[in-house]
Amino acid sequence: MSSSPGSAGVVTPQAYHFEQPLALQSGASIAGYTLMLETYGSLNADKSNAVLICHALNASHHVAGYYADQPKNIGWWDNMVGPGKAVDTDRFFVIGINNLGSCFGSTGPMHTNPATGKPYGAEFPVVTVEDWVQAQARVADRLGITQFAAVMGGSLGGMQALAWSMLFPERLRHCVVIASTARLSAQNIAFNDVARQAILTDPDFHGGDFYAHGVLPRNGLRVARMIGHITYLSDDDMAEKFGRDLRNGDYQFGYGVDFEIESYLRYQGDKFSDYFDANTYLLITKALDYFDPARQFGGDLSRALAHTKAKFLLASFTTDWRFSPERSREIVRALLSNKRTVSYAEIDAPHGHDAFLLDDARYLNLVAAYFNNIAREFA
Repeated sequence: MSSSPGSAGVVTPQAYHFEQPLALQSGASIAGYTLMLETYGSLNADKSNAVLICHALNASHHVAGYYADQPKNIGWWDNMVGPGKAVDTDRFFVIGINNLGSCFGSTGPMHTNPATGKPYGAEFPVVTVEDWVQAQARVADRLGITQFAAVMGGSLGGMQALAWSMLFPERLRHCVVIASTARLSAQNIAFNDVARQAILTDPDFHGGDFYAHGVLPRNGLRVARMIGHITYLSDDDMAEKFGRDLRNGDYQFGYGVDFEIESYLRYQGDKFSDYFDANTYLLITKALDYFDPARQFGGDLSRALAHTKAKFLLASFTTDWRFSPERSREIVRALLSNKRTVSYAEIDAPHGHDAFLLDDARYLNLVAAYFNNIAREFA
């Protein structure tokens, strides 16, 4: 029983180890890796109620609930997943998996390379969205789940959900893609590269092998996070929260922190540099850049999605300029051209890209209604 209504309660991460090599899109492979996951709810007898939640850039397998020894460490989508919530764990068996290359327990650059006995560092292979989906499928195999009721994600997680529908069309009945895109724009790639350059040029980065030097490229990570965070918020949201408010009531005529928005961004950067790995940031932003399923079809997204079989829910937010509604509409049009069943909502919300993580009643009710319909399939 959950500790309070709507809470997934105390959760415990699980480590799944895989010895079999995983072939990567780059041509490299990785063996002897571990993936961290959490589950919520109960798997039904025919294993038809499983939902996979795919995480975004700085999130992890910790989707909902909290840890017994860290009650304030609440899952990143706790407002979405739990008993009686939009993705109702009284009806669904929900799985969160930390992606390969991340820094929250799954094998990544900070872990020991068995070939050298030292941290992988810069030697950790570049991974793609498709590589993550292949690894997630191995977890499903181990759990005996041949078909998910739904695969769902926001932002980078939405890319993974979309990739699932193409790579394993028989293994999901529904694909839920929130605030995402089938490929990044040139502007998005540019933002990612500036963030990476901040890390790569930090003197403490040491070519990715900073672990051996006992240092962290904190300045690079801070700047990378500040750049990213600006793109997650809308202009209106920033204006409402901070405007041109001054911290000390007047200009200081220096290069320190004058404005409240500067203070906020530096706080976010400092916090991020304390818990995130620099090499992981490089890996994940490259995975974002590389995702482009239409590339092998001459840029034709309709052809890329031709073999999908799932039903789709897509949602976007009007003020999300990084993953704009037009990017979701492109996916919708490509799916409709293939006569897929598609539901689409464009939500007028002021919060920019971060809206997919927030408590907008229209958004949460939309997802709840969709999952209510899914639940009827196995009721």
